[in-house]
Amino acid sequence: MDLIEKVKILNNHLNAGNFKKVIEGSAVILKKIPENSYVLNLVGMAYQGLNQHKKSIEIFEMALARDTKNIAAKNNLANSLKAIGELKSAKLYYEEILKIDPNYINAYNNYANLKTITNDYEGAIFLYQEGLKSLERNGTKSSNPKFLGILFSIAVAYHSINNIDKANETINKILAINPNHTAAHKLLSSIIKYSNNNEVSVAHLKKMLEVIKNDKLDDNQKIDIKFALGKSYDDLKDYEKAYNFISEAKKLRFKKLGSNLLKEETNIKNLIKIFKEINLDQSHKDIPGQKIIFICGMPRSGTTLVEQIIASHNKVYGAGELIYLQQTIRKNFEENSRLNINKILESVNSKTNLVYKDYLKNFDLYNLNNAEFITDKAPQNFTMIGFIKLFFPNCKIIHCVRNPKDVCLSLFKNSFASSSMAWSNNENDIPRYFNLYNEIMNFWKNKIPNFIYDAQYEKIIEDKENEIKKILNFCDLDLDEKCFNHHKNSKTPIKTVSISQARQPIYSSSVNLSSKYDLFLNKMFNQLV
Repeated sequence: MDLIEKVKILNNHLNAGNFKKVIEGSAVILKKIPENSYVLNLVGMAYQGLNQHKKSIEIFEMALARDTKNIAAKNNLANSLKAIGELKSAKLYYEEILKIDPNYINAYNNYANLKTITNDYEGAIFLYQEGLKSLERNGTKSSNPKFLGILFSIAVAYHSINNIDKANETINKILAINPNHTAAHKLLSSIIKYSNNNEVSVAHLKKMLEVIKNDKLDDNQKIDIKFALGKSYDDLKDYEKAYNFISEAKKLRFKKLGSNLLKEETNIKNLIKIFKEINLDQSHKDIPGQKIIFICGMPRSGTTLVEQIIASHNKVYGAGELIYLQQTIRKNFEENSRLNINKILESVNSKTNLVYKDYLKNFDLYNLNNAEFITDKAPQNFTMIGFIKLFFPNCKIIHCVRNPKDVCLSLFKNSFASSSMAWSNNENDIPRYFNLYNEIMNFWKNKIPNFIYDAQYEKIIEDKENEIKKILNFCDLDLDEKCFNHHKNSKTPIKTVSISQARQPIYSSSVNLSSKYDLFLNKMFNQLV
């Protein structure tokens, strides 16, 4: 078998997600041809697929040392740097690539994605549009998946910054080109409020019911359209049809992606075990100036709503749902995927607060506008509260609390892209994860009482004025009228499935909605402790 055939097989393995086979097969070739930059790039991509980004960076750098013109390796190196939070370095590589080749479409896409991470949506939309121009220069047809993929990214970006007219316009362009574009239908379903009296919603529901009859849909397309149909029937209060479509979508996701509940259970149990041995009455003596407001809790517990309220304040920058704290903890304290308690204790007693500094450098590319406070709205930072107490001495933690059944229903109804939330793919794993969350939150509250503020979703709905005042007071923020009209907040993009809800005035229809699904989700609700 010649080299071309061997490389073709490696590419097939890479596309199929057989990353270990790529690494093993490449090792054989590289023994004979160690200078082969193309094969080294394949190895780096395989390590990316395994989420071993530090190793992938090492391999991509080897590929570039052998061939400085390997733009694909340079682009992949930037992607891995972005994945570990080295955003400035990634940015420089993307810019370098586009100077070398202004038609390199992957760099436009990936650089634009980096811009969305740092909340520069105008910059992202510009890059996406430049990418479309590049495809047009190359004669790419509008029906090409790459063209449609960029259009879809533009629609998502407009939706995130609440430019609904532009989002709708872009979605309609996509559907005019490909009426079976299920991701566009799903995005549109999140914007539309379905009603039998609304001609637009009736027409869209009819279109989706035609799309789902297409026997050529793959599993991902079926998942998208079933979630979209579930949402439409939920709006229409036909809860049985809503449940049936969503349940089918969840089963397909579980079949395709599985669940990570056991991994999350191990992680939470280990955190409790480690922090039982650590004195949380202490904090690092190096107190930085920038104040972080961590907003955490179960996903779908009201974290986006609370952030929109606080981020409307003139002294606050709403950074959104970040992964920087988890990245910083892994970088400083993990060895072979396990936390090292000795490293944690050494860092607490060191002169420099490296954890805080590593965390804060991620904001170098953000336009903070001299804000005194930054919100970090990663719900699952509730697992990180011990680290926050040790290394963020002047921070505030707001823990969002909501009716457990309503939380679990909302988790059931929605589709989450993050692999860390694969437990939500399984109807039975959702309440089990909720019980784990309860366990660690009880642990933190017993360990560090009076450190965490509980923001009760139902109380905010019932008594908005007083509850918002209490939240602002806890955060050491003075009253700002804009906080009472959070739905008008255009300065804070929303990247989560809560976009449409958080852009509305506070409403009560989601309170106790779980009662409508008791008949269908009784088994799930009964597992809650």
